[in-house]
Amino acid sequence: MRVISKRTLQEFWSSHPDAMSPLAGWYAEAMKASWQSPQDIKSQYQVASFLRDNRVVFNIGGNKYRLIVKINYPYSTVYIRFVGTHAAYDKINAEEI
Repeated sequence: MRVISKRTLQEFWSSHPDAMSPLAGWYAEAMKASWQSPQDIKSQYQVASFLRDNRVVFNIGGNKYRLIVKINYPYSTVYIRFVGTHAAYDKINAEEI
């Protein structure tokens, strides 16, 4: 998969250093993946949550952080829509971000 954009993750982990390892791990796994459907993701990330419009919520760092992506399956592209603390996630509308 092509992930857009790693910079978003890097900016986040620069202010949350403990998020670096789990986010870098997720990024590496996503880059190697060839997800064709939500089922492909679910087989790799059992606790991922699926929202409308091909959005997926990943729990990062033992559920301390949340990552929301939008996936274009036909083009093998993952767009990072949000990365933040669980508390920040609770304040947003994950379906609209």
